[in-house]
Amino acid sequence: MILRLAFGSLTARALTVAMTILAIALSVALFLGVEKVRTGAKASFADTISGTDLIVGARSGSVQLLLYSVFRIGNATNNLTWQSYLDIKARPEVDWIVPISLGDSHRQFRVMGTTPAFFDRYKYRGGQALALRGGAVMGDLFDTVIGADVAATLGYGIGDPIVVAHGLASFVSHDDKPFRVSGILEKTGTPVDRTVIVSLQAIEAIHVDWRSGAKIPGQSTPADVIRQMDLEPQAVTAALVGVKSRLQVFGLQRAINDYPQEPLLAILPGVALQELWQIVGIAETALIAVSGMVVVTALIGMMATIFSSLNERRREMAIFRAMGARPRVILGLLVIEAALMAAIGAVLGLGMLYLGLLVAQPMIDAAFGLWLPIEPPSLRELWVLVGVVVAGAIVSMIPAIRAYRMSLADGMMVRI
Repeated sequence: MILRLAFGSLTARALTVAMTILAIALSVALFLGVEKVRTGAKASFADTISGTDLIVGARSGSVQLLLYSVFRIGNATNNLTWQSYLDIKARPEVDWIVPISLGDSHRQFRVMGTTPAFFDRYKYRGGQALALRGGAVMGDLFDTVIGADVAATLGYGIGDPIVVAHGLASFVSHDDKPFRVSGILEKTGTPVDRTVIVSLQAIEAIHVDWRSGAKIPGQSTPADVIRQMDLEPQAVTAALVGVKSRLQVFGLQRAINDYPQEPLLAILPGVALQELWQIVGIAETALIAVSGMVVVTALIGMMATIFSSLNERRREMAIFRAMGARPRVILGLLVIEAALMAAIGAVLGLGMLYLGLLVAQPMIDAAFGLWLPIEPPSLRELWVLVGVVVAGAIVSMIPAIRAYRMSLADGMMVRI
């Protein structure tokens, strides 16, 4: 009976109720959306590199090594010498090792030197391998494979020329030794999409006529001559390492960190990611707090709406009392109305979230490399919805208590 009365009362005030429900729905969609982005960002960062047991580079900070070697953010403080790389490669615990060399760029995209093994060993999103959308892996010294974002942004296709610039923000380029696009990678949602990949020998080749970071005046070695040179690198930026047994990871890490020939650092990618999230944890908490305050604001708005309608409903409440309704019935009516509005708003907000994900998922993946999976609501999200309904009922108690205290005579009085 009281539930039917609540529905009838809400229907009679359809416009005001609809606006209140919409406000709650938008706030719930925002809160759950922030939660989806937060968890999706963590998952995307974790899935950027999988199957790699250790990352080795010059001694610095673990987060710094992770950022410049995997995410192409920042620069290395020093390099890993080639002899140290060979020593690590020769260790019995090492199953495979892939060197990477960073430092140059092409129109704001990072250039990375590596070996063909990178295309076999680099995994993302739980073990997924890199795949070519077209072309082939580097077959010539001056071939390059580009990521999907590089191709899309710059409009490159197979066979197009690429001129690498010296450094990240340099106006000096290696225009005497242009590269050719030999392959384009499929979209991965990782920093590989924004990377120009060449061979380690190619990195050495374009710097043959350079000394101490500057080009030797008047010197330009022909490409045919360079192809006959010994282009073994003297140093690399970092290396990705896979071990034969997971039980050997910590022993190998300790051995590399104690390497006597030069100061090196070996990190576990997962542990470094946890450190990274601890650093950004304050901003993450602030974002959740702001979205939570939006929900609270919507609920307070609902309470204000109930308050503002009390004067208009005084006669209605008085008639209920005159017909024998007890004060708790009046109180329960208003609480049920608020709980219904909160429940409808919460469910509508959940629907808006999934509709938004359906539309925005490919765009977010393309623009930011964040994959937001469309999955059934998690237990945490369901608790959020329940919390919104309970909070709606609680905030309605204040106007409800005031309503049932109104006197019968005051409610029946006609003001002219």
